[in-house]
Amino acid sequence: MRIIKWLLSAVALLAVAYLYPGVQVASFGSALIAAAVIGLLNMIVRPVLVVLTLPVTIVTLGLFLFVINALLFWAASGLLGGFHVNGFVAALIGSLIYSLLGLVIEAALGGLLSKR
Repeated sequence: MRIIKWLLSAVALLAVAYLYPGVQVASFGSALIAAAVIGLLNMIVRPVLVVLTLPVTIVTLGLFLFVINALLFWAASGLLGGFHVNGFVAALIGSLIYSLLGLVIEAALGGLLSKR
C-alpha cells in the first residue's frame, strides 16, 4: 500500500507542477524521487522543526506549520535536480496544493481499505 501512496504522491507532485507555474518537475522519475525526498523530510526533519518552533506555532495558532511545510518543500527542491521551486512564495503555494492533494489521496486510500 505504501508503494501505491508513493506513486500517487508523485502524480500529485506532477499535478502541482501542472496547476502552478512556480513549481517545475522534469519527469515522472523526478517526481518519484521528489515525492520520496519530501516524505523523508516530513518524517525526519519536520518533527524536529515543529518542536523547535513550538512557541511561534502556538502564538500564530498553528499557521506557522504552513511555513514549515513550505520550507521542507523548498528544501527538497534544493536537493534535487529535476524538481524546482521558484522561491518561498512558490514553495508555500506548491506545498498547500500538494498537501490538499495528499489529503485526497489519504481519503481515497482510506476508503479503499475500509471496503476490504
